[in-house]
Amino acid sequence: MPDITALPSLLKRLLAFAIAALFLAGLMVSFQSASSARADDTAGISGAPSDGKSTDDRSRFSYQLAPGQHIDDFYQVKNTGTVPQTMKVFATDAYNTDDGSYGLLDTDATPTDAGNWVSFANGAKQLSIPLDPGATQIVPFTLDVPADASPGDHAAGIVISVLTPDGQVLVDRRVATRLYARVEGALQAALTISSIAATYDQQFNPFDGSATVTYTVKNNGNVALGANTVVGVNTYLGIAAAGQVRTELKEMLPGSTRTVSVTVPGVAQLGYLNPYISLAPTIDPEALNPGPLTTVNRDTVLIAMPWWLVIILIIVLIVWLVLRIRRKRDEKNAIAWAAYTEAEARRRATEELVAAGASSTAATSGAASINEAPAPDSSR
Repeated sequence: MPDITALPSLLKRLLAFAIAALFLAGLMVSFQSASSARADDTAGISGAPSDGKSTDDRSRFSYQLAPGQHIDDFYQVKNTGTVPQTMKVFATDAYNTDDGSYGLLDTDATPTDAGNWVSFANGAKQLSIPLDPGATQIVPFTLDVPADASPGDHAAGIVISVLTPDGQVLVDRRVATRLYARVEGALQAALTISSIAATYDQQFNPFDGSATVTYTVKNNGNVALGANTVVGVNTYLGIAAAGQVRTELKEMLPGSTRTVSVTVPGVAQLGYLNPYISLAPTIDPEALNPGPLTTVNRDTVLIAMPWWLVIILIIVLIVWLVLRIRRKRDEKNAIAWAAYTEAEARRRATEELVAAGASSTAATSGAASINEAPAPDSSR
């Protein structure tokens, strides 16, 4: 039996253990609730052109301006997340990334072109706007074109940047809207193909190879252009060796260069191949029309050795040589046989003549012997 005097101490220990267990359980529930709340929190941002009251039907800012011109416009910023956020709004220059996408300078980089032409209230180059979840704000801005701005398209973007903690790292989440400022003057809409090359990939099936055409396009003009391209392969007399491959070239900003590779399947090993590229420049539906656009064509020569034909020709040549050798040998044997039979015939004829001559001589000698025999003595 337990000692009655020890019961109070035992009860105290059990009570302390129970309280500690309840405390730990409460902490775990609180931690899970906080973790769940943080997991449900989202950091969403959006921005779009505005008419000063709400968003309008534009997906980009496109302006046609004279050097030195000033223009006012609006941008709507919205917190689409579930937590309050402070949004940094600024403008920066654009460029083409390696894959042809529309890229913008880093948040801390200083723009030197159209991104530097944009200012906000009181000439500020950037704004910090705190917004509650679901809140929006209209941001007025101005664009001032320098008096010495060069003619053509100048690309930029208005950016919303939010620093969001992700573990031990701050992530710069950005959204942007494109901005194109076309400065009046001499416009040159020109894409050129600076180089083209081709390689051939042979298959076991001689009619199922492929040709890979690699070409480099450069925007030598001052207008942003995309292109619709057609890549194909011809052979002798301009006959198509395979079907055409149609692709779309993403918009290229002035001065940018891009290298593209296109594979044309189903190209037979025909020896002479003539890969070609036809490039028809295009403009974005919301871009300003720069005038007539010229299609660019370029081609090259590719040798796809038709080994199947070479093997057939080698087999035919071997058969022809064997037949020719046999024919010459047979002709030689026929000539030798004819000469032998002729010589044999002459030999036999000579032998017969000799034999006939010998017989004739023998007969003549016999007759002469008879004629020379002495007559019988008639005096007896």
